[in-house]
Formats: sequence, C-alpha cells, structure tokens
Amino acid sequence: MLYMAVAAGSFRRYATYRAATAAGIVTNTVFGFIIAYAYLALWDQRPHLGGYGPAQALTFVWAGQALLAVAMIATGGLSELQERIRSGDIAVDLYRPADLQLWWLAADLGRAGIQLFGRGVAPMAVGALAFPLALPGDPLTWGWFLLSALLGVVVSFALRYLVALSTFWLLDSSGLAMISGLSCMFFSGMVLPLRVFPDGLSDLAQLLPWAALLQVPADVLIGARTGGALLRGLAFQAAWAVALLALGRLLQSAATRKVVVHGG
Repeated sequence: MLYMAVAAGSFRRYATYRAATAAGIVTNTVFGFIIAYAYLALWDQRPHLGGYGPAQALTFVWAGQALLAVAMIATGGLSELQERIRSGDIAVDLYRPADLQLWWLAADLGRAGIQLFGRGVAPMAVGALAFPLALPGDPLTWGWFLLSALLGVVVSFALRYLVALSTFWLLDSSGLAMISGLSCMFFSGMVLPLRVFPDGLSDLAQLLPWAALLQVPADVLIGARTGGALLRGLAFQAAWAVALLALGRLLQSAATRKVVVHGG
C-alpha cells in the first residue's frame, strides 16, 4: 500500500504540470510529422525496409512519439535522485522505513502513467488522423502492447537508476547520464527501427536492454510480434527488467553501506 500511495502521489504531482504536458504534446506531435515524412521518403525508395510496410513504419514513428516521455527514452538518469545524492539529502531518504529502489520505481511508474494519458495518447491520435497507420483492431493486441510498454518503463527505470546511483562515487553523473541518453535514443529504435540496421549491428542491438523500451512494444503494436515471437519479446523485456533491478539492488547495497554527507 505504501508504494501504491507513492505511485498515486507521483501521478497527481505530474498531473499538475498542465502547461508542460501541453507543450510536450505539441513537441511530440511536430516531431512526429517531421519523422513521419522522412520515413515516407525512405520507404518510398525501399517499400519493405526492415520487413515493415509503409503503414507499419509510420505506426512505428507514432509509437515512438507516444512512448518517448512514458519510457523517458531521451533521458539517461533520474535527475531528482542524482541531485539528492549530490546534495546529501539522500540521507533523509535512507532513514525512511521504505526500500529506496522500490520507492523510486513506484514514483516513476506514477509519472509514466500520467505521461501515457497525456503525451502518449494525444500524439498517437493525431498521427492516426493524419496518416494511414497499421493500428490493431483486436483489443487483446492493445493489451499486450500496454504490458510490453509497462515492462519497457521498468527496464528504463532500472537503467536510469544505475546511472543515478553512480552519483555516490562520481558526485556529478550528468556526463554519464548524457551518454546513457544518447545510447538509449540510438539503440531503442527511436532514430530508426533496429531491424533496419545492418545485419550484425541489428542482431546485437536487439539483444541490448534498450530494445525493450521501444523496439519490442512497437513491434507488438504493429503486429510484427505474434504468437511465440510475442512471448519471447515479453520474456526478453522481463529478463532485462529483473537483471537490471537486481544489479541496481547490489549497487545500492554497496553505495549505502557507508554514506558520508557533505559537510561532515
């Protein structure tokens, strides 16, 4: 119940930023149009690039814009946690009768929930009105997509949590967060679907954890993953989520074994 309350509080907190949400919707929609027309030009030359048809490629674009803020694809860290570690306020968090990792995971899930309703649904709806998208008509497929997106958010959090914990040693982890964010943009499929990459790079990229953020959920949405491939994709996401959360717990244990607050 504690972590549900944390998630609900985070949801309400981000829901108050209406102007920021509206600005984000406009930004995602504008960039969606720019990328969509670039994809149209590319797929006009190679209609089956990466195994996608033009409608599937356009759907991939708008799925990316819908999940950009939900999974924090362009963000490499947890800025608020990083600042609390740097300033020493993390000592207060460690005194709380709650697990540090679960607390921040719950807060991140609450943030992702409001972003899904705000910056997720609206750009996708605009894209569906403006372009012939390959959206599923089966409600079950939408359910699998939402589950896949949820797993992607957990993997994203686990990656960003590791970056944030590095602040215990680096004090300023903004550089590492920038590298992580750039890696996420490239290897998640946000720049181009990973299936479009050259064979060797494509195979490698689809094994990395960043593929769980966008590539897998988008493939589920456009019907590129069904049956066994769907289950393997969800298992891939779940495996990375468990592995990265476990690694985060080990790093957290090492970091909090002895905490020295600045100033004494």
